[in-house]
Amino acid sequence: MSANYDYDVLYIGAGHATFDGAAPLAKTGVSVGVIESGLVGGTCPNRGCNAKITLDEPVKVTRETERLNKILKGDIQVDWAENEAQKQAIIDPLPENLTKRLEDGGATVIKGHATFEDAHTVLVDQKKTITAEKIVIATGLRPHRLDIPGTELAHDSEDFMNLKSMPDNLVIVGSGYIGMEFATIANAFGSKVTVMLHSDKVLRKFYQPFVQQVVDDLKKRGVTFVENSNVQAFEQAGSQIKVSYGNDESLKTDWILDATGRIPNLENLGLEKVGIEFDKTGVSVNDYLQTNVDNIYASGDVISNDLPKVTPAAYYESKYLMRLFSKQTTDPIDMPVIPSVVFTSPRIAKAGVSVEEAEKKNYEITDNDLANYWYYQVDQEPIAHSKEIHDDSGKLVGVTEISDQAQDAVNALLPAIEFKMDRQQVGRLVGIFPTIGYAAWHRA
Repeated sequence: MSANYDYDVLYIGAGHATFDGAAPLAKTGVSVGVIESGLVGGTCPNRGCNAKITLDEPVKVTRETERLNKILKGDIQVDWAENEAQKQAIIDPLPENLTKRLEDGGATVIKGHATFEDAHTVLVDQKKTITAEKIVIATGLRPHRLDIPGTELAHDSEDFMNLKSMPDNLVIVGSGYIGMEFATIANAFGSKVTVMLHSDKVLRKFYQPFVQQVVDDLKKRGVTFVENSNVQAFEQAGSQIKVSYGNDESLKTDWILDATGRIPNLENLGLEKVGIEFDKTGVSVNDYLQTNVDNIYASGDVISNDLPKVTPAAYYESKYLMRLFSKQTTDPIDMPVIPSVVFTSPRIAKAGVSVEEAEKKNYEITDNDLANYWYYQVDQEPIAHSKEIHDDSGKLVGVTEISDQAQDAVNALLPAIEFKMDRQQVGRLVGIFPTIGYAAWHRA
């Protein structure tokens, strides 16, 4: 430990951007402090990925049961209250487990809200002063809230995942990851769902022909999409809520999910006092994840960059800072290919060069109708398609897939994309048969 400071490295926030690297860093003998005002683990374990995928599991099962209805007899019933209870049972132990992981590694976990006093000093809950040689800002993102009359009548994604009963009518404002995933879940559990779009596009960062197939399927299942909705106000109307939108249009609903995006958690940190450069998109960093104040770094979703705001990116950045702070590397960060997926039914997953970018560069785009491939016929997937992208030298540089198994197919191809394997090299990947990985390598 530095003789001049309480800690060698102090993290503000205890999500994946911290704990994946902080625990092993402490084991190297570096003195580590972690300040967290909420639940240790941050968004993903407590109110994000883990909870979401648990709530979605019955949806996935009922979709497959629906397709295999000539084989699987009987009426499958879903129970939202039991589903929510199962989710809670899974995530409840995580903060304690992650705290133990940090402490077993030798880190100190400090509960409270941190505010910068100077470049080496923070004040916790305006009471306790803590100093550190290096400080990492890892405060993540939080839900954006609409700035309209009645916004307090809407709810965020955490509220949705904690619902004890599913509303009969549900309005979702926003059509990104959260809006579409929760529309899928709510619809499967019997809610009449209306999705209010800001523009005329859903999931704008994904390949739009694939997105349209998801939208069309949800429409067949009863989900309503309102394009260019221009939501203007929410107002209590008896036991329901009136949503005003468009040109003097309105509808009534039981519950509103504000899924209009996520914004950096930067308020009340004292960044201005220290002179740290940031804007509404996050904290500015260099190739060492270092801010303009040389002993202060940032990690995870709070960084202003073009990477997907997903757990694997935060994990990798946290691991990089561990190596940097423990002097295992002096190199700048070299981010790998970061995949992303939206857990609708079917899923859409992607990694590497996009179809749109490939078209501009005249790369080879291989189109695969997977619904006619035997392995996807095992569970009778009606929507299954992929596009593999090879550059001018024949190396695999990108993939996007829509299917119930898209995330696993893209995961299987990640090594080939990251290391830019050509077809001959990919051909040397002989996987277990029959699996989705084997199927993915076979076509790439």
